[in-house]
Amino acid sequence: MANSALRSRNFVLLVLGQVTSLLGNLSLRFALSMYILEATGSATLFSGLLALSMAPTILLSPFGGMLADRADRRKVMVALDALSGLLVLLAGLALPLGRGIPAIAVLLFALSVLAAFESPTVQACVPQMLAGEALLRGNAIVSQVQAVASLVTPFLGGLFYAAFGLRPVFAAAVLCFLLTALLECFLRLAPPEAAEGPRGLRAIVREDLQASFRFLVREEPDSLRLLLLAVLASLFVTGTAVVGLPYLVRTVLGLSAELYGLAESALGVAAVLGGALVAALAKRLRARHLAWVLTGVGLCLAPCGLVFLVPASALARYAVLVLLFCACQIGGSVFSTYAVTAIQRRTPAALMGKVMACVSTLAMCAQPLGQIAYGALFDAFSARVALVFLPSALLVVCIGLASGRFFRRLDRANF
Repeated sequence: MANSALRSRNFVLLVLGQVTSLLGNLSLRFALSMYILEATGSATLFSGLLALSMAPTILLSPFGGMLADRADRRKVMVALDALSGLLVLLAGLALPLGRGIPAIAVLLFALSVLAAFESPTVQACVPQMLAGEALLRGNAIVSQVQAVASLVTPFLGGLFYAAFGLRPVFAAAVLCFLLTALLECFLRLAPPEAAEGPRGLRAIVREDLQASFRFLVREEPDSLRLLLLAVLASLFVTGTAVVGLPYLVRTVLGLSAELYGLAESALGVAAVLGGALVAALAKRLRARHLAWVLTGVGLCLAPCGLVFLVPASALARYAVLVLLFCACQIGGSVFSTYAVTAIQRRTPAALMGKVMACVSTLAMCAQPLGQIAYGALFDAFSARVALVFLPSALLVVCIGLASGRFFRRLDRANF
């Protein structure tokens, strides 16, 4: 029964649409990153544009969820993907007019706005199509599609960009978005039930935010402390990997887009391995181990700086950076997965959605903050990147060691 539901017309079309949309979107974003770095050579501008592209998703996601519950989801997805294709087309036409960077900035911002409405709509469609065991497996399939797309698109985007340049990548992205919209036209989804009398959007948002923060601050302060430590770990891992890796590989070491794409794919594999490690050690993993994980992340950052203080080839430094960034990624995945699971265990069902929305928002906020901070640091110390990594490593190690008592207390409380 579950297998037949997963082979249903609606679900197959939804998955195929996710494949084409993610391939176009993620490959385009990767190629744009390469173009920005090559055109400007500035880590600050690169990180600033990355942060700009995330801000709308952070701010507008709650409204996207509300739209998904009130509007015809098929029409919403078709309109959003068609509009994405149109925006990419217009930005591509602006490139030859000498407006490359401004057009890319506007495009990244606009795609982020649309993503804030697209993601919750897709997530709401799955339980509308599937139920019971099929729903669990269906969500797993959608997650696997997203994970695989994140792994392959950096390499494909780097290869395509190096071989053909930026404009063909724009054309491919337009085709992917329009094909996604076409596939979604054939979905058959019942329209949402009419909502009861609205209390006002502002009142609903304010009430939900107050309830989640009240729970974390007053009732579960240890959950909030754990969340903040997870956000702090994400800030260091994201800042060094998302900004540092492309800047170091392309600008400092002067290596090819293909090698950068390979490094990004390696980081994706490391993230998957981190999740698998948590699953394998689920019965033995305890809160006190997180202190060692955090300390280990700091210890991995130190050699990233030391490798620039000793004579070595660009490829040797590249290999060391990729290996250690992957180790940091595994540690970050273990830390965040355990932290989120622990918070979920302490959260009552009635508050689960609100609290997890708060968790997601704080986690997303750490990424642009890390990108901006490390973008400025790498620009300021481009000739002495060890001065970026070594203090960061020392700070993370100190935080890991200092948090040991807190994590042992969580173990005693069966957290």
